[in-house]
Amino acid sequence: MESTELKVEMVALHEKRVRRCLSKVKGIERVEVEASLQKVVVTGCVNRSKILKALRRVGLRAEPWSPHNELLSAYAATTTLVFNNSYAFF
Repeated sequence: MESTELKVEMVALHEKRVRRCLSKVKGIERVEVEASLQKVVVTGCVNRSKILKALRRVGLRAEPWSPHNELLSAYAATTTLVFNNSYAFF
């Protein structure tokens, strides 16, 4: 059994779509979705290309997860936090 990490461009509404799509692929045992990071972790005995093909078939853009994606996600989280704290007009 192996884990495959993917970057899937999605909004929170696509989480259900991702889970439904991947539940139909044979060999997948568990799917973890982090919509805020656009990260999907698939655990099971299945080839990465088969997972990517299934996601692309339902219209979702997907690619293998890389350390570069971690940096971008961390940067986006900090800039959003700074922006929300510095510009509060009530």
